[in-house]
Amino acid sequence: MSQQSPIRSTASPPARPDASMSLLNNVMDHSLDDGYAEASARRDAEEGGLPRTLRAKLGLAAGLVLAALVVTVGAAQARISAPVVAKEREELIDRIDAESSTADTLESTVEKLRGEVGERQRAALRSQGGDRGELVALLAGATAVRGPGVKLVVDDAEDTESGGGGPRESSGFSDTGRVRDRDMQRVVNGLWESGAEAIAINDQRLTSLSAIRAAGDAILVDNRPLVPPYTLLAVGDGKKLSTTFQDSADGQYLHSLRENFDIRTSISDQEEVRLPAAPSLIVRTAEPMTSDAGKGNGQGTADTGKGTS
Repeated sequence: MSQQSPIRSTASPPARPDASMSLLNNVMDHSLDDGYAEASARRDAEEGGLPRTLRAKLGLAAGLVLAALVVTVGAAQARISAPVVAKEREELIDRIDAESSTADTLESTVEKLRGEVGERQRAALRSQGGDRGELVALLAGATAVRGPGVKLVVDDAEDTESGGGGPRESSGFSDTGRVRDRDMQRVVNGLWESGAEAIAINDQRLTSLSAIRAAGDAILVDNRPLVPPYTLLAVGDGKKLSTTFQDSADGQYLHSLRENFDIRTSISDQEEVRLPAAPSLIVRTAEPMTSDAGKGNGQGTADTGKGTS
């Protein structure tokens, strides 16, 4: 008797190895909440359904186009305004040149008028000074002079970078090897006292009203700056003037500067020196001629006291 084959039931699928990790599997399979997913889909639909990467690319392209447009417009405006700027610049240069030329012309006119005034003042001193006219003109620096005299050269020390102590440190010059305004004042006054009739420093004629001052490290004579070496020309009896000056207190002062501070000096008598007239003449006091001018009364007067401060 044949046996019936046993009825085979359908076997259940094998269990997953991570069956015991159902919660983690659910989190991994549904990482985005259904509500968030629905809202994201709705937003994409409202914006046309474009992917985010495509929108970013389109935004970048639009920005580049806008930047290119701005640069193009700026370049076009610069190209248009360039001729206008160049024209304005040329007009400004022309105005500067014209004003500079006008200023030069006015300066020349002033110098010419100043020279004419000086000549008239010198002529008045010579003609109205009576017997002392020539002396007044000489002491006032109204006329150029020449004659025997001395040449005195005063220069800074070779090394003027090093400082030093002593009383010279207290003045405005930090370097003791520099010739100062007070040094020049003493030298000039010493030459006057030794018999000089006229003095000039670096072709700058000194008068009875001249002033030697300092402005920073520069020495000014009548507000005109001088640069070393300082060449002093003095009219007088050359040999006598040289000897008298060197033996005087001011000559000894100059010798002390040379010995203690290496200031360079040299003096020599000259057969002839030439001194120009003073560039500007100032007469502070004057008196008109009177009827008894021939007797020596009422002569023109002027400040002619020697000495320089």
